Amino acid sequence: MNEKINELRKKSMSLPLSPGVYIMHDKSGKIIYIGKAKALKNRVSQYFGSQNNHAEKVRRMVDNVDDFEYIITDSEFEALILECSLIKQHTPKYNILLKDDKGYSYIRISDEKWRKITYALQKPDDGATYIGPYKSSYYVKNAVEEAVKIFKLPTCNRKFPADFRKGRPCLNYHIKQCMAPCTGKISFKEYNESVNQAIAFLKGGSGESIKQLTEEMNIAAENLEFERAARIRDKIQAVKKMGTKQKVVANKVKDQDVIALMSDGDKGCFQVFRFENGSLVDRESFIVDGISGNEEELSEFIISYYTMRDTIPKNVTLDREISDFEVTEKWLSEKKGSRIYINIPQRGEQAQLVQMCKNNAAEAIAQLKGRTSREYTVLEELKNLLKLDRIPEYIESYDISNLAGTENVAGMVVYEKGKPLKSAYRKFKIKGFDGQDDYASMAEVLERRFDEYEKEKDTNEGFGRLPDLILLDGGKGQVAAVRQVMSYKGVNVPLFGMVKDSKHRTRAITDEGHEIAISPHRKVFTFVSSIQDEVHRFAIGYHHQRRSKNTFKSSLTDIEYVGETRAKALLKYFRTIENIKNADLQELEQAPKMTKNAASAVYNYFHKTD
Repeated sequence: MNEKINELRKKSMSLPLSPGVYIMHDKSGKIIYIGKAKALKNRVSQYFGSQNNHAEKVRRMVDNVDDFEYIITDSEFEALILECSLIKQHTPKYNILLKDDKGYSYIRISDEKWRKITYALQKPDDGATYIGPYKSSYYVKNAVEEAVKIFKLPTCNRKFPADFRKGRPCLNYHIKQCMAPCTGKISFKEYNESVNQAIAFLKGGSGESIKQLTEEMNIAAENLEFERAARIRDKIQAVKKMGTKQKVVANKVKDQDVIALMSDGDKGCFQVFRFENGSLVDRESFIVDGISGNEEELSEFIISYYTMRDTIPKNVTLDREISDFEVTEKWLSEKKGSRIYINIPQRGEQAQLVQMCKNNAAEAIAQLKGRTSREYTVLEELKNLLKLDRIPEYIESYDISNLAGTENVAGMVVYEKGKPLKSAYRKFKIKGFDGQDDYASMAEVLERRFDEYEKEKDTNEGFGRLPDLILLDGGKGQVAAVRQVMSYKGVNVPLFGMVKDSKHRTRAITDEGHEIAISPHRKVFTFVSSIQDEVHRFAIGYHHQRRSKNTFKSSLTDIEYVGETRAKALLKYFRTIENIKNADLQELEQAPKMTKNAASAVYNYFHKTD
């Protein structure tokens, strides 16, 4: 906690309600954050108020602030211009600073008889032929991969003709994506023809390539070279198919950038799709630490991104609202020298492009965190639906099970990164009272769980780790009962109940105040339903286990010479009542803790005749 927080709050309350730029310094005087504000007093004072509403990155920044200064401007737009200039000059630690590692890319054609086509980020003097440069590495990489696939060129490191017949052809040959010159069955003339066709495709595009290939096919047919004509026909079809595939990521808006943000409350990924003439020509991905996913962060990214980019399209399409919308739009327009439009589509083709961009951002975060994009997106959707501060990577869920108040037990299941973590499952036997009271039972279980946390919190494992979210199988009553426990224990974890309908199917999520419908959110609905089904299965399974054991024990303890300890030993040794019943007298005598009298009594009990 920043010891100077009260002093800084007092200073911030004396600021004017004017637009301007504020500059945060640490104890050494170093600038650690620069921001702009429409009203300096309102904006800066927010930092030094309650820390509960701040993202983790902001809390860390505030903890390091020793002092701040400010510069008043005539307008919010002037504040934005000044902010950009100062950030570029000082590169503060807590601002979003993007590393521009984007260079030129080339298509490389190797200098050897059996040429190979690859893509390269540099142009060394190695004798190879280079086509380019191109601004978009994404475009070059995809174009080369498509050309190699269409014209069935090798991507391996084998040298020809030196490596002819030295090994079996690879998988690409078997899936018909390589002509496999390594087999020694492909002539140099045929191979060289395919390389030339691929180069023509890369230089002239699909339209020109189809035209040239069609001419070659017709000539081959006229010369009665039907096999060659058939091969060229197949290449034409592959080029056309590739063109159809590209239309999936094309749109009616000719020139635009689509920008989306995904965050797990810690790391964020800003994804940019760049379209020219209606086709996707570039894609950029930026992973940034300490991103919570709010409007200000996306606004800050846009300024940072276009500060280092020379080209700005007429349309910039976003996945969410941003702070300072009009000011940002004006800044982009002035930088480009013509009107720029920022759009946040809700439906149609543009919304689908935004979702595609967002899915790719999710995939980048998912790979970084070691999970699938599907698991990540459902957790991100759950985070947004419940208005959580961070992605709920670690979820605990609880359910109570009993039969008319007997054998009152509870089960706890854990989901980590969207998957069940069965090693963390736990069982509870209700000890505080007899009879049926689901609210009191749930309160007791969570109180015991938080008591264990206090004992083990230094380990950050098992009960020593607090979850990102707690889901109770129940409604407002269960939530209210546990909320009291959490308040008493000083535990601050998001808490919700999972409500079922009359057919015992998941219907909604609830807190103490209102219900949140989840049926319109298909991924969340499926995910939450699976958690509720799993915790119910686990709790009722433990309940049945307790009832069965006690039934077995009660039937054994009815036998002379058999008390609870001996009954427990018998069950442990023979596993089931049926095995005890089928055991002969000698087997019973050899069992642990058994005597001859006890063995005879057990044997006679199960073999008595009417």
